[in-house]
Amino acid sequence: MKILNFEESDVWQEARKLAKAVYLLGEKIANNRDYGLREQIQRAAVSCMANIAEGFDSDSDQQFIQFLGYAKRSASEVQSHLYVALDSDYINQEEFNSVYTLATNVRKLCSGFIKYLRKSI
Repeated sequence: MKILNFEESDVWQEARKLAKAVYLLGEKIANNRDYGLREQIQRAAVSCMANIAEGFDSDSDQQFIQFLGYAKRSASEVQSHLYVALDSDYINQEEFNSVYTLATNVRKLCSGFIKYLRKSI
């Protein structure tokens, strides 16, 4: 089955879950008045979704791979920011683990998609 729209892809759907979870955490971070961290982590999460979507409209598999790489790195950025939120006691360990796992899933799905696309080049 060929994927016709980015919304149909597992990787974008997982990135959407990540963005939603990060936005929910953002409220807790904002309650601690750390608006800079909230903005950074939310931008990184949205960047995952956006780069996957943008990659679907690439003119070549090589371009798509590049956008998937950006998405993967943005998921890593989310993970790094989660440590700051945890260490600052803005979130608890359970919240950290939940969102960290979502980001890991996005990274893994991006990596798998990249491998698949590289085979077709």
